[in-house]
Amino acid sequence: MSITDIIEKAKSNVEISTDDIAELLSIRKKDDLSELFSAAASVRDRVFGNKVFIYGFVYFSTHCRNNCAFCYYRRTNDLPRYRKTKEEVLTLSGSLKDAGINLVDLTMGEDPLMCSDDHRGFLDIVSGVKEEISIPIMVSPGAVQENTFTKFREAGADWFACYQETYNRDLFSKLRLEQDFDHRLNQKIWAKRAGLLTEDGIMVGLGETLEDRAASIVKMGSLGCEQIRAMTFVPQKGTPMENTRPTEPLDELISIAVMRLLFPDRLIPASLDVEGIAGLKSRLDAGANVITSIVPPHEDLAGVAQHELDIDNGHRSVSHVLQMLDEMGKKAAANSEYESFLKELKAKQGW
Repeated sequence: MSITDIIEKAKSNVEISTDDIAELLSIRKKDDLSELFSAAASVRDRVFGNKVFIYGFVYFSTHCRNNCAFCYYRRTNDLPRYRKTKEEVLTLSGSLKDAGINLVDLTMGEDPLMCSDDHRGFLDIVSGVKEEISIPIMVSPGAVQENTFTKFREAGADWFACYQETYNRDLFSKLRLEQDFDHRLNQKIWAKRAGLLTEDGIMVGLGETLEDRAASIVKMGSLGCEQIRAMTFVPQKGTPMENTRPTEPLDELISIAVMRLLFPDRLIPASLDVEGIAGLKSRLDAGANVITSIVPPHEDLAGVAQHELDIDNGHRSVSHVLQMLDEMGKKAAANSEYESFLKELKAKQGW
């Protein structure tokens, strides 16, 4: 089957095989890439129009008990860390809302202090943001116990994010050292049972095959995650993978396009955490409809894949992103539009 035939089947919501998905992920010819991205963008526009959702990112603690082979903030990496107070998080979240974001993503490493007493400190921050800022919230605390998810929802969280990185179990064991594959997989299942919308994600260029990548995309979709993403692996200083040769961001763009064709109604982020603002247009052109990792400048906040890129120069600020969207002929969704969309997602789940 030709590339055009596979793309047309996917556009028409006809199920395609994992082999066909891998074939799309292998595209490198310029004409084929243009066809793929054009098809993905047209599907996105058909479902979502020209509206884009924008998420503010508050990475409020870089302390972590895990020792992931790819992460700059792994436990054994000797580097400066920070932990923001509740008041600081409230101020940051409020300023992001005032600037025009639709959701605040409260992210931390698996901070032993914040994880203690069944995440009491983290839950206090979540409830504070919900009560005082009144904005949709995504929580990204790492892997937690099953009984914690209802507490997150009751505290005011709308979303729970936990990235598997890969659904190849052997590769997972080499990346997320000392962690259990099934426990992390269950995070998405338990979150949904507790009434939370879910996000999953894979990292591109960690040593996976095209078949691995295809299978991971299919799995994220089959779990029913309302938001799915792909991000390019960026080698981090002080980690076992520091000298790993990085893949080109093109693989991420292709993954975004394939996800859009397979799952037209899902939210798919364009992250600013890999190439900064310079990579925004290409990710939207590939079919993304959410901008994530928007970080306010001069607040001593970090990113994840690129902990400093484009933050203090203001290029990852809300105002700069809104300017970019305007230049691309797209509009940031109003908060009322995003909240209506969330209600629809929750109604589909019977919540």
